[in-house]
Amino acid sequence: MNIIVIGCGRVGAELAYRLYKKGHRVTVVDQTDSAFANLPHDFRGRTIEGEALDMDVLHRAGIEQASGLAMVTSSDSLNAVIAHLARTVYNISNVVVRNYDPHWRSLYEAFGQQVISSSSWGAQRLEELLYHAEMHTVFSSGNGEVEVYEFAVPEAWAGKILRDLLPEADIQPVSVTRAGRAMMPDLNELLVESDIILVSATLDGIEALRQRLNQLQEG
Repeated sequence: MNIIVIGCGRVGAELAYRLYKKGHRVTVVDQTDSAFANLPHDFRGRTIEGEALDMDVLHRAGIEQASGLAMVTSSDSLNAVIAHLARTVYNISNVVVRNYDPHWRSLYEAFGQQVISSSSWGAQRLEELLYHAEMHTVFSSGNGEVEVYEFAVPEAWAGKILRDLLPEADIQPVSVTRAGRAMMPDLNELLVESDIILVSATLDGIEALRQRLNQLQEG
């Protein structure tokens, strides 16, 4: 794939290098020449110094032939504008945008852009890790709005019906693993201690599940 990465800070440099190591043809654009020092010494992609809003810079980067574009500068307005331009003018369907300030997320959503908000996602993950370590996130969708959690059934849940333990909203069972064998969840399944449960949930849904877990353990 021909991929353009605009922004060569820590995120952009790491992304460009990972793509290069996977065999993709990578062009990195940044307005500051010194930013390219963030790239590892063995990076062999192209680097172009210039303003991303300059059509000549985009042309030299090969935007007409690009199969993917990543906007990862620290300017949310620039990221949104160039990403929109790439999709609507150059017909690049595979465009991913970094959200630097969470307050700008609504702008990306208004444009229908595929956005990664490292601040929002990182803050949520830190919050989760600071408490309730008995439930682990194994997959995060979007910016953490929906995640898949894994937990082992405690003694207090043994003999309970799965349906009765799950909150009514914002959570869905994914699988039940017993003695090393995974199976599709049956909501009428009687749980056994040490069953491994996977659930898909929002943060509100998993918090409601944690509250039920605590109530059963305390009762």
